[in-house]
Amino acid sequence: MNPPGRRIPNEMSESTPVEWSIGEVSELSGVSPRTIRYYEELGLLPGVRRRSGGRRVYGADELERLRFIGRLKTLGLALQEIKELNALYALAGSTSAMLRRLDDLLGTHLLGLDGRIQELLGLRDEMSKYREHVANRIDALGEDALGEDALGEDALGEEEEGSGKASASKRGVTS
Repeated sequence: MNPPGRRIPNEMSESTPVEWSIGEVSELSGVSPRTIRYYEELGLLPGVRRRSGGRRVYGADELERLRFIGRLKTLGLALQEIKELNALYALAGSTSAMLRRLDDLLGTHLLGLDGRIQELLGLRDEMSKYREHVANRIDALGEDALGEDALGEDALGEEEEGSGKASASKRGVTS
């Protein structure tokens, strides 16, 4: 099967390796040329071949690796973690060890994500309650041109500046 976006000329067979320039592999992978060079510098794309003129040449393996890196980044893995997976794969020479480590990393990220979701749900509840409080204040205030109610409090329920502890704390004064 032909890699997406690149036609193989008629005289070439399906088994003939396809080579892309950095611009072409960038377009196919959705990764900028600058980022591709950065990944190569970090060792995330080892063994990129070069043409006789020094231009980089990318094949199907590099394209697949770029897509894999993109998926891992989407899942929240840091480049250092991805680099660790690459190194583990290179050292162990097997997908099994790398997949076990990937499973561990994804489990850790999943726990962190669950914690963030709980924090965000708490923030959502707090924001919803405060919005309800603000709506009640708006209803109670009506159309006061000064934006203050009869008790001298501003729209957020704090005392007006100059009247008591609230204004002293706003100015950084402590008793």
